[in-house]
Amino acid sequence: MSEVRISAEPRTEFGKGGARRTRRAGKVPAVLYGHGEKPKHVALPAREFAAAIRHGGSNQLFEVQVSDGTRVLALAKAIQRDPIKDTFDHVDLLIVRRGEKVTVEVRVVLAGEAARDTLVMLEHDRLAVLADATRLPDHLDASVEGLEPGTRVTAGEIKLPDGVELAADPDMVVAVVAAAPTAAEMEGEVAEAAPAGEEAAEQPAEAETVQA
Repeated sequence: MSEVRISAEPRTEFGKGGARRTRRAGKVPAVLYGHGEKPKHVALPAREFAAAIRHGGSNQLFEVQVSDGTRVLALAKAIQRDPIKDTFDHVDLLIVRRGEKVTVEVRVVLAGEAARDTLVMLEHDRLAVLADATRLPDHLDASVEGLEPGTRVTAGEIKLPDGVELAADPDMVVAVVAAAPTAAEMEGEVAEAAPAGEEAAEQPAEAETVQA
């Protein structure tokens, strides 16, 4: 994965009020830390950061250039989002070095087609791996090509790129292949669910007794 160069400014306002003012200015509050360095609070341009994450995913590698002269490579270790506005509230940036191996979670993508009349369920959509910080994979393929019902794909069976090591439990089930329900089975489920609703609708209301 290629690096994305992004500018940053030192941040002197802290707390919720300072973070809100930073976001209103079109920037994302962030902190740079790692390798024994004193944490540095910075503000990132929101548009550029969002574009990089959309393109490269959460494991995008950044070359952060702070206006005070600081220049480091960093990974977004933790991202806080606003689920309603779909914006970024805060980012923790972990400083890394070239050649250094880091543990990250990489998204899993189903590849190929299982046997006919099957359903494939992805049990885990991310997998922990150990890889060079400057050569993190964008995704991992979990092949289900030709697999029959009852087959499970484990983490240890996923082919990893050169230089990438599995950090998750190799026996962890990533995907499961099951038999697709037949039309008769689906009709049976609908028929079983219908009577309860129909009986409730047809049941006459109890008459209210009025005593003179």
